[in-house]
Amino acid sequence: MLNLEGIENSEYNNAGALFGVDENGMTEELLGALAKIKNPVKKAKIIQKLAAPPIPSKGSRAEMEKHFVELPGHVKEQLKKGDLRLADTLVYAIKPLSSKTIKMFEPQDTRKIGLRSLSEGKLPKNAVLLVSGIIMLAGTAAGASEDEAMSATYGKIESFPAIALGEFSLKANKKIIVPEGTGNRVFATEANHNVPLGYYKLANPRLIQDDVAIELTVELGTTTGIAANSYLFMALHGTITTP
Repeated sequence: MLNLEGIENSEYNNAGALFGVDENGMTEELLGALAKIKNPVKKAKIIQKLAAPPIPSKGSRAEMEKHFVELPGHVKEQLKKGDLRLADTLVYAIKPLSSKTIKMFEPQDTRKIGLRSLSEGKLPKNAVLLVSGIIMLAGTAAGASEDEAMSATYGKIESFPAIALGEFSLKANKKIIVPEGTGNRVFATEANHNVPLGYYKLANPRLIQDDVAIELTVELGTTTGIAANSYLFMALHGTITTP
């Protein structure tokens, strides 16, 4: 049963998608839900909210709003009630460049500020992330300790030819967001002053739901030329649901 409770006060520009309103117009279910609202002022506000042309949101928030229909039911309900909101985020991890295959998020990971932002390679419960872009940077630390890895300077991958010629992929719950074989050259943005260094904007943003395995994997053809104690920084940029 369609529930319109609270839609007139929703902060979202396409609140209809969040509340389950059919984009094709006044369906029978919608008309029935409106008929049950006895307060004429409230009914008028709801109709106005549904009929008014939306003011476009910007950036990854706008992209997230387009994916409201894909959100899990429990997350939708909490967004409607205001128990969850949308926020900008950067989900990151630092891993050593000690092999040809680098898995940025792994089940044995524990959250540690400055090193990785997730535990077990998963988003926490009720946190659904719309991945708008991905960042890749690299740096060489003074030593092999975690503190030295966190204090290294991370910069352009153009300084690491073996990385720039590698490939990466991104999956979540076995669903492909970026396919295997995608070249790391997309992160070589030193000459592109329209985006941050190492930033790759996804043309097809995708959702990662809460409590599913995130597989962000980098494959190198060689580690030749990569200095000892070198590390890779990668981050998923976008909009996330949060209390």
